[in-house]
Amino acid sequence: MTGPAPHRLDLTGVRDKAGLLRSCAEQLGFPDEFGHNWDALDDCLRDLSWWGEPGADGWTVEVTGWGELRRRAPELARTLGEIFADAGTYWRERGVPLTVTLG
Repeated sequence: MTGPAPHRLDLTGVRDKAGLLRSCAEQLGFPDEFGHNWDALDDCLRDLSWWGEPGADGWTVEVTGWGELRRRAPELARTLGEIFADAGTYWRERGVPLTVTLG
């Protein structure tokens, strides 16, 4: 991959929505104004200006602990997966891929 290093999100041990949103904010470097709700997460993933310029391959987020989150909190995982997918579509339509790998 060319460009900036992938952003990493470790969801190991996340058990609830507050913990998930806190992990996203801290590990993905969201702005201080992040509202800690689903809409704010979606908004942040459609902005990404604080990440700087994307590489030639766009942006990448590597998620770990995904299987554990799906077992512990399937609804949270489903919602987060949908938000990641929507953000990926948003960026792809603008010619800048956002690739999220779930592991």
